[in-house]
Amino acid sequence: MTADKRLENPVHAFLPFELEGFDSLAELALDMRWSWNDAADEVWEELDPVLWKLTHNPWVVLQTVARDRLQRIAADPAFREKVDGFLRTMREEAEAPAWFQEAHGDAPLSCIAYFSMEFMLSEALPIYSGGLGNVAGDQLKAASDLGVPVVGVGLLYQQGYFRQVIDRDGLQQALFPYNDPGQLPVTPVREPNGEWLRLELALPGYSLWLRAWQVRVGRVTLYLLDSNDAANYPARRGITSELYGGGPEQRLQQELVLGIGGWRLLQALGLAPEVCHLNEGHAALAVLERARSFMEETGRPFAEALAVTRAGNLFTTHTPVAAGFDRFTPFLMEQYLGRYATNKLGIPLRDLLSLGRLYADDPTEPFNMAYLAIRGSGAINGVSRLHGKVSRRIFAPLFPRWPESEVPVGHVTNGIHVPSWHSPEADLLWCSVCGEQPWLGTTEILEEKVRSLADKELWQFRAASRAALVAFVRERLALQLTTTGASPDEIANAGHVFDANVLTLGFARRFATYKRPNLLLHDPERLLRILCDPRRPVQLILAGKAHPEDRPGQEMIRQWVQFIRRPEARRHVVFLSDYDMLLTEQLVQGVDVWLNTPRRPWEASGTSGMKVLANGGINLSELDGWWAEAYCPEVGWALGDGREHGDDPAWDAAEAETLYALLEGEVVPAFYNRDQDGIPGAWVTRMRESMARLTPQFSANRTVREYTGAYYLPAATVYRQRAANKGAAGSELVAWQHTLAEKWGNLRFGEVKVTTEGEHHLFEVQVYLNGIEPPAVRVELYAEGENDAPERHEMTRGQQLVGAENGYDYTVRVPATRPATDFTARLVPGYPGVAVPLEAGLILWQR
Repeated sequence: MTADKRLENPVHAFLPFELEGFDSLAELALDMRWSWNDAADEVWEELDPVLWKLTHNPWVVLQTVARDRLQRIAADPAFREKVDGFLRTMREEAEAPAWFQEAHGDAPLSCIAYFSMEFMLSEALPIYSGGLGNVAGDQLKAASDLGVPVVGVGLLYQQGYFRQVIDRDGLQQALFPYNDPGQLPVTPVREPNGEWLRLELALPGYSLWLRAWQVRVGRVTLYLLDSNDAANYPARRGITSELYGGGPEQRLQQELVLGIGGWRLLQALGLAPEVCHLNEGHAALAVLERARSFMEETGRPFAEALAVTRAGNLFTTHTPVAAGFDRFTPFLMEQYLGRYATNKLGIPLRDLLSLGRLYADDPTEPFNMAYLAIRGSGAINGVSRLHGKVSRRIFAPLFPRWPESEVPVGHVTNGIHVPSWHSPEADLLWCSVCGEQPWLGTTEILEEKVRSLADKELWQFRAASRAALVAFVRERLALQLTTTGASPDEIANAGHVFDANVLTLGFARRFATYKRPNLLLHDPERLLRILCDPRRPVQLILAGKAHPEDRPGQEMIRQWVQFIRRPEARRHVVFLSDYDMLLTEQLVQGVDVWLNTPRRPWEASGTSGMKVLANGGINLSELDGWWAEAYCPEVGWALGDGREHGDDPAWDAAEAETLYALLEGEVVPAFYNRDQDGIPGAWVTRMRESMARLTPQFSANRTVREYTGAYYLPAATVYRQRAANKGAAGSELVAWQHTLAEKWGNLRFGEVKVTTEGEHHLFEVQVYLNGIEPPAVRVELYAEGENDAPERHEMTRGQQLVGAENGYDYTVRVPATRPATDFTARLVPGYPGVAVPLEAGLILWQR
């Protein structure tokens, strides 16, 4: 899957000088496998221990270290042998068959293009904001581990997401440091002749030049585009300046670069993915460009090209509310895509706009990127079981008259890349019972192995992890106070906050009202009593950013800072600023309990709580997102009643009361009730069960394997079938769709007869197809399901009705376990390999 456009050795773009052995070090530094495999950390620490600790960026260390020091260390035979050994291992692992090659070596799947607006791979590459990037980065890493043939496509931002400083008044200040590509673990994509690969994208009145970069992520390559090319006008150079910055026009420009530019980049690299995975609707324009490129290859019109290519597209939605999808005005769409529609796709603008509208004929309706993604994909999924259900409700208007349970949205629950988030000590613990590298294949056998860990071993591990976190908090807080101009006494006191023997809670995420980060502050005095109990104290670590435009979110940060300044709270609560990947790693590896308090169902999945699992942390969370399917009393604690209450203040107050009561009555006592050896037996039992049962289940290993089996492989098969013979199947499919659309209104039901014979109901239904051939439709008997799963029975076509054009008798026999009146007949489209109702949403009910 390595493209022929890449140079054998791309590091020379940024070489500071010639040095024997530098290429080997550069190869190590530029493969972000180091972000989850710490074997080579000692190399960078030896070169510059201070800079390594501050940045965790091998490429920065390598370029910054003094030349004479690098020459001296690199000349040491022991050092060279160590580097060569790491390189040899890395290359051997990259070439060895992995899970995908062993399980699906003969599959018709050679490449999956994974599009995402952000990727969280490491703090060394700050092109991420939060959850969406976390999922994308972890899935790329898991794909590398498993050998799944994925390439990533994203944007290289000049500033990325903002960095946070909390001033002395508790107010958030947003800073936007420049991402110098020379300091990032990225390299230019080069043509075979050494020229930088650049793409030209036509925008209104000008050409936009895009530069192509690459990031090595183990076996996987991530390609990034940026607009900071010298050939662009200054304003255009800033299109990729900032993640989620600017207004609607800049957002649309970025999505043009990602979707249209991203697909053109794959073509320029000589890659031909069978599957295009859209990680949220930001990349939906790739649907159009993929169809356009198929038009160019085959001469097919747009409708037929889309019918072929959509089979290979997968849309993953992460949004739990309809208002969260990107929408653009008709004016902006015409300005940026009007000529593209007519000149490139060969369709009028109104046809393009209809792909992103609920009501195609409403000229004022904005263009919804999620709607385009749905109408251009062969499958859709949410990111947890609950989110799949919520998404079916959100998208139900696109499928009128279909039961909500049959709206075509499945789910693959997110998971985290365990090696990226567990501590080195946790890794040793897992390997001691599961064997080396337990996350490179199937994980179903790990559960019972982890249950063999002894109480003493687990508790020693947990205590050491907490002590390491306390040391980190003290150091980080002192640095934070220094940068905000605190007094010497305040800075010195930071060295005494927290106690390594005290129950430690963590709450870290984006500060937004729906996440309710201030639920614990509902009754400040009661919270203080919990924290400051002299026999059973509790300490709390908070972190998180509010969007620069989110004033309520910033106010919640200020309220916490004010609370922490109370003398009795200072030693028990800290707010650590500039929440990023490095800070997250430290928190999830050390806390005893991870708190999460969103309003159900606004947490589509959530992954922060998954990160504590391998490290022995326990979750106390709202029954939302992943926790709604993970929770049972043996593995943690839960808030909520499993229902939706909106933003009702009374319910918030009730849940705050429940949270305090859980802490006072269950969590704190379980932690401090010890046996004669000082081990809290009930706590360790819950901790062990959480680790064993949930860690494998909510790992990115399981997620990527599930995507592969449930979506990637089927999509590749159907796409190849439709693309064969220059897309002939697409032409037939479109003709079938047009016939149905033209004649569906002529269909009708005739007489219905029901008889009960012993333990069965016999249904006989007359159906008049009136111009539609019987194989083009499916007649079903339908009944609502008790748990979201409807009961469907295909009816068998019998004799033709006398004197009727295409009139037939259909019958089916069903168990008489429910009243016959529960059932009704219906007509739905029927065509081999077509996703109904996603690709054909017509339906006719008998009643």
